[in-house]
Amino acid sequence: MSFVTVMFYFFEAVAALAGLSLVFVRNVFYGALLLIVCLLSIAAIYILAFAEFVAVTQILIYAGGVLVVIIFGVMLTAKISGRPLVVKHSNLFGGILASGSLLLLLSYFILEQNFQAQQNDIVPNNPAINSIGFGLMTDFVLPFEVAGILLLIALIGAAVIASTIKSQKI
Repeated sequence: MSFVTVMFYFFEAVAALAGLSLVFVRNVFYGALLLIVCLLSIAAIYILAFAEFVAVTQILIYAGGVLVVIIFGVMLTAKISGRPLVVKHSNLFGGILASGSLLLLLSYFILEQNFQAQQNDIVPNNPAINSIGFGLMTDFVLPFEVAGILLLIALIGAAVIASTIKSQKI
């Protein structure tokens, strides 16, 4: 077994364990941290598959953006109420039934697929990461910067709203 195969199985196990423990955790903050671990291990699998652009996008968009906002919101909400957010599992039977039926449905469709490569399949010549980076920093720099400024404004607005709610409750 090669080093890449061992690393693939390692990151696959980390992602599976983080996802499984995410189902059973009751604290929302710990759930967000487990989701970050799961998303980073999936990004590592993308890197092992030579999909660097998808891996960097996974880290920047999901682990770096969305989850930081979730953790920020959870921490501010916990400061307002004075206690951590706890999720109560009330519909255990319905959740098991829904997830089990989804598992069976996905397994059926995956097993029905033919994953053999055809003789006439041609691998397209995709642009490299460098050309995507140069395109983002030359042709599309204005939308890139505007999106960053809008996200920063939304984060500052959330902090101001949360701090005014906290000061009104006290």
